[in-house]
Amino acid sequence: MKKLNLFILFLLPLFIFAQNKDTVDALVSPLVAKQTLTVGGEYADIAGFDNYSIQFAIDAVAKTGGTVKLNPGLYEIVAPVRIKSNVKLVGAGTETILKRDKGIQTNYIVDADYGELKLTVEDAMGFEVGMKVQVTDDDKNSCWAVSTAYITAIENNTIYIDKGLIRDYRSDRNGLVSNASSVIEVIGEKNVEISNLTVNGNREENYFADGCNSAGILILRSKDVTVDNVQVKDFNGEGISWQITENVTIKNSEITGSGNTGLHPGTGSPFSLIENNNIHHNDRDGLFICWRVYESKVLNNSMHNNGRFGICTGHKDTDVLFHGNHVYQNGSDGVHLRGERESNAPHRNTFVDNLIENNGTDGGGYGFSVNSPAKDLVLKENTFGNSEKTQKAAIYIYKGGAKPKLIDNEYDEHPDGKMVLE
Repeated sequence: MKKLNLFILFLLPLFIFAQNKDTVDALVSPLVAKQTLTVGGEYADIAGFDNYSIQFAIDAVAKTGGTVKLNPGLYEIVAPVRIKSNVKLVGAGTETILKRDKGIQTNYIVDADYGELKLTVEDAMGFEVGMKVQVTDDDKNSCWAVSTAYITAIENNTIYIDKGLIRDYRSDRNGLVSNASSVIEVIGEKNVEISNLTVNGNREENYFADGCNSAGILILRSKDVTVDNVQVKDFNGEGISWQITENVTIKNSEITGSGNTGLHPGTGSPFSLIENNNIHHNDRDGLFICWRVYESKVLNNSMHNNGRFGICTGHKDTDVLFHGNHVYQNGSDGVHLRGERESNAPHRNTFVDNLIENNGTDGGGYGFSVNSPAKDLVLKENTFGNSEKTQKAAIYIYKGGAKPKLIDNEYDEHPDGKMVLE
């Protein structure tokens, strides 16, 4: 009944508008005129503790630019909170918690084709208008092969969506539609700040969300976005993903318990700044730098106890400075340069004053492994520790990999030595 009442309240202004424009202007104008709106609690401008209330405030201040302040409390997130340009979303610290609602998933029983705006499903129970959905099959279930869209209507077992599907999906190949989606998203916007709050992905009750299309916080086709002092925990996918962006800053934040990678910049995201974050206990990598992340900085972060690599970088990820990071106790390599052809290798990257130690906890790895002919790779004044004897070698150069320029690094003893050339 609570959700129903909220939905009615959400639609009410539209109904009033159709009947009396002067009345709706009178209701909305006081909020639009304010550059700061508060959400959550009896004395807030908007009392609710859910994504509808947050979204109403964001849409109001976005008309002129401004700040939405979330009071302490638990906010139920049924659909992603969509932040608009020139808006700051500010919590009251760790006690401001945005928590994903329970996941829903069903099979579609008719093929879902390219450009189609409806899904004929086995069971539409639990889906709601306004939810974001993810559409996949067994052959197209990752990265840019996944379709996402918002539900515009539901009639019996047919779900209508706002954006045409981007692939042909087959119902006989385990075709699935779920509400797996972000908690917060910034899509096609600029000049945005998110700070001082907790994102709880409620991983145990949600289906896996693809990292290029969803994350605890997803930033897509946007620029000048800052995430500061935010905890992203237990999201069944990637903690923070930013794709096709410029000037994204992630700082002073904790990313933990993700079902995939902690941080994922990629698909052409230059000028990223990743600073003073604690990235740990994520299922895959701490920091996965994907394609074409260049002229960026990774400074004073801690990447530890992640399932695979602490830092992973590769395809055209050039001119990146890694300074002052502590990379330790990750399952495989501390730092891993992926295999690439010379034309696409991660050239001109510099690692200075990093502590890389005790990686390879899942049966052996290396402090630093080079798998591509990366030119002008510099390792300077780093410390390769191995007090727990888990790293097989400090540096491993695979066949075809380029030897880095080594300047004043320090090394503990490793079973296979300081450097191994395959």
